[in-house]
Amino acid sequence: MHRPHSTPRPHPSAGRRPRAERKQPSARPESAARDRGRLLATALAVLACLSVQALPAAAADAGAVVSRGVTIPAFYTPPANLPAANGALIRSEPLPLALSLPGLDGPLPGTATRLMYKSTDSNGQPVAVTGAYIEPSAAWKGGGARPLVAVAPGTMGQGDQCAASMGLEHPITFNGETVSVGYEDLAVYRLLAKGVAVVVTDYVGLGATDRLHTYVDRLDGGHALLDAVRAARGLTGASVAAASPVGLFGYSQGGGASASAAELQPTYAPDITLAGTYSGAPPANLTSVIKGIDGSALAGALGWSLNGFLQSDPDLQDFADAHINAAGKAALNDLSTMCVGDAILGYAFKKSTAWTTDGKSVSQLVESTPALQATLADQRIGNLKPTSPVRLVTGVQDDIVPHAQARQLAVDWCRKGADITYDAIVLPNLGDGLLLNHVAPLITDQGDAISWLTDRLSGKRASSNCWTMPLQP
Repeated sequence: MHRPHSTPRPHPSAGRRPRAERKQPSARPESAARDRGRLLATALAVLACLSVQALPAAAADAGAVVSRGVTIPAFYTPPANLPAANGALIRSEPLPLALSLPGLDGPLPGTATRLMYKSTDSNGQPVAVTGAYIEPSAAWKGGGARPLVAVAPGTMGQGDQCAASMGLEHPITFNGETVSVGYEDLAVYRLLAKGVAVVVTDYVGLGATDRLHTYVDRLDGGHALLDAVRAARGLTGASVAAASPVGLFGYSQGGGASASAAELQPTYAPDITLAGTYSGAPPANLTSVIKGIDGSALAGALGWSLNGFLQSDPDLQDFADAHINAAGKAALNDLSTMCVGDAILGYAFKKSTAWTTDGKSVSQLVESTPALQATLADQRIGNLKPTSPVRLVTGVQDDIVPHAQARQLAVDWCRKGADITYDAIVLPNLGDGLLLNHVAPLITDQGDAISWLTDRLSGKRASSNCWTMPLQP
């Protein structure tokens, strides 16, 4: 599906509108502006630490798909016909890594390949998913075959230009229309440094240009991550095979995807034996998460969720028509091509009450709408039992992806007899709604997360601490 230059991607509840015709945001209160200024300063400080040069967006070719001034390579346009097998490679090509140095055994940290592979969406339909595989230059010292870790990225946005595989090539894209940051590159490179092969999924609809990204959809996310493992195994020249130990790694949206994949694996991918899964700050109960993100610095994520569910479940369209007003539909259309940076700058601290016909919040509408309750109940992670070890981490101050619902996932799995290592990260409150309470555990725990996972990949047994749950915050 080709889109005109600089035109936002259409979504099910709003028509296609040129950028020049979109209503501009109204003036923000001074307090919100000050909060946004502090948040932006923090984000810029993090970017400065990355020491990555900002890269301009690519120039547009005639007929190319363009998202906020960024030309999406033709590679990301799926073919009309897809293979039958889940994880089957559709196409691949070399992927130049932005951060790459010459080494004796090849480029450091490794050699990357862009992937497109077949998966199955939440409606049981075939779907093309993109991603990347990176063959590390470093040797694996853990014994046995080189392991493979499938990385589920955290929240990137809903525009195709936000895809994690593109972030490996362009860690920062800033062109005046979009701000895209490949922040998952850090975890990827740390895994590569240990000699672990890495495959990264872009998720359903992020990168691939035929549909919207189905943000936080547990089936789409879990399937895409497991099928990325299959795709990596089928790649010519990759050093991983069926005998290679496999791990899953994700935080935030990625934590939900890795958690979903871990509990779906016994039925969806019995051919994959998981050594361990890291799930950080998983959005396991979306009813709770909606309350956390509404009015926060990441308020735009609420729009991404609505866009995805409206695409996956057309029966919700009548609800959208009745309850989402013109401003809400314009916001959903605008957000459908945004990355995280764009959404923070454009929609931070916005409340969903401004998007509804009766002034109710989305959470209040959920409480009074059985169809929405059913949709969110179907998204609940924790109703199935993972049969491999999982380390679940949540920050006790996390108010964006609320701590209590993530902890409840650990409780639900422990009650089912799963092998769970639960860690509560205790940090000071860094500011309600500012996203910092959510991001801080990602940074402070990442080293421990990678160490735990590489221990599992080395064959070391995990020790469940479910018995400590009554003592843990």
